Amino acid sequence: MSGFSRPDIVRRRTRTVRVGSVAIGCDSPIVVQSMTNTDTADVAGTVAQVKALADAGSELVRVTVNTAEAADAVPAIRERLDALGCTVPLIGDFHFNGHKLLTNHPACAQALAKYRINPGNVGKGSKHDAQFAVMIERAIEFGKPVRIGVNWGSLDQELLSSLMDENARSAAPLDALHVTREALIQSALRSAELAESIGLPGDRIVLACKVSNVQDLIAVYQDLARRCDYPLHLGLTEAGMGSKGIVASTAALAVVLQQGIGDTIRVSLTPEPNGDRTREVIVAQEFLQTMGLRSFAPLVSACPGCGRTTSVVFQELAESIQTWLRSQMPLWRTRYPGVEEMTVAVMGCVVNGPGESKMANVGISLPGTGETPVAPVYVDGRKTVTLKGEKIAEEFGTIVADYVRATYGGETPAPHLRPERKAYDLKQV
Repeated sequence: MSGFSRPDIVRRRTRTVRVGSVAIGCDSPIVVQSMTNTDTADVAGTVAQVKALADAGSELVRVTVNTAEAADAVPAIRERLDALGCTVPLIGDFHFNGHKLLTNHPACAQALAKYRINPGNVGKGSKHDAQFAVMIERAIEFGKPVRIGVNWGSLDQELLSSLMDENARSAAPLDALHVTREALIQSALRSAELAESIGLPGDRIVLACKVSNVQDLIAVYQDLARRCDYPLHLGLTEAGMGSKGIVASTAALAVVLQQGIGDTIRVSLTPEPNGDRTREVIVAQEFLQTMGLRSFAPLVSACPGCGRTTSVVFQELAESIQTWLRSQMPLWRTRYPGVEEMTVAVMGCVVNGPGESKMANVGISLPGTGETPVAPVYVDGRKTVTLKGEKIAEEFGTIVADYVRATYGGETPAPHLRPERKAYDLKQV
C-alpha cells in the first residue's frame, strides 16, 4: 500500500508515533484502523475477526479489554495471530477499570501495541488523575504509546460544568455547543499534558475527539489541529448503518483531510445483523483512494447506465472484476508491488466507453442496446483486441491477470488472446 503525492494537500506537521511496525504522523501515509465486535474473551472468534480485518487491509485493530477474562485472552490472541503470520498491531480499548486491568494483567499490557484511554471514563473527582496516572505509568513501563480518545458521549462532566460556569460569567458568553466543543479539546490537551508530566514521551501520544455530527467534527478538529502537534485520529463516532454511515463519515472526514488534518482514520459503520465487519475497512480504503491520498487495491470505474445500456452485462462484469481484484490483494500486496495503483474501466456503451477505457490501465467498452455486439479492450490507452461471444468476462479477466503479471511482476507480456490458455472465471474466484 502506497501513498500518493498530493501537492494540493499539505499535511499538518506532527510528531511521529510508532505503534508496533506502523508509523502514525505527517511523514507517513494515513493509517486505516478498525475494531472488533467479538467478546475478546472468545479467543478463537476474536482471532478470526482480527485476521479478517487485517486481510482486508486494516493496519491497526482495536479490541475491547473490559474484564479480567478479556485481559487474560489478549496474550493468547496475539500468540495465535503471530502463528498465522498476522502481525497487525493490537490496540486495547480501556474504560472505567483500565488502571486495574493493566496493572493486574502485565502479559496483556505487554502484548498490546497501544492503549486507548478515554479521559471521561477513567474515574471521577479525586480518582480521575490518579487512575489516569496508573494507565500512563503502565504505558511507560511497557514502552507503549497511547491514544487519548475523548468522546462526545462520555465527556468529563466536571470539566464541562466548569467551562459552562466560566462561560456564563463571561461578558460575551458563547452558546452551549461552542463550550462543549471547547471541553472536548481541553479534555484531550489537558490529558496529553498530564501524561507528559508523568513521564510519557510526547512522541507516544495520539489524540482524538470523537463526535457524531459532521459540522461538529470539522470544527473540533480544525481547532484541535491549530493547538497541538500530536498526530490525530479521525472518525465520526456512531456514524450509523449502510449508506447513512458512509455518507456521514465521508462528508466529515473529507473536509479535514483536504486541509491536511488527520493521520489515522476509522469509518465506524454499524454492521447489518450478522454483517461483515470488514466493510468499514473497505469503505475507509476506498474513501482515501478516491481522494488520492492512498492506494490500496485496483480501482474499477464503471458508468452508471442509462437508456442505452438496458443489458446488465456491464454491471455484472464491473461487480465481478472488482470483487475478484480485491480478493487477490492479500497475495498481490507482496508479490506485485504497485498493483494497488492500477485502474480498470468497465463501460457500458460507445458514448463514453472508448474514451474512459483509454484512461484506465485496462479498460473494456461493452456494447450498448442496439450496438454491434463487440467489446474493444484498451491497455494503457492502446486498443489491443476486440472481444466477442459469450466468454467476454472470462477473457477480459485473463487480460487483466496478464497485465498484472507483466506490469508488476516483470513477466514477459503474453498475447492478449490465446485460445489454449485457461481463462479466469471471475465468478468462481
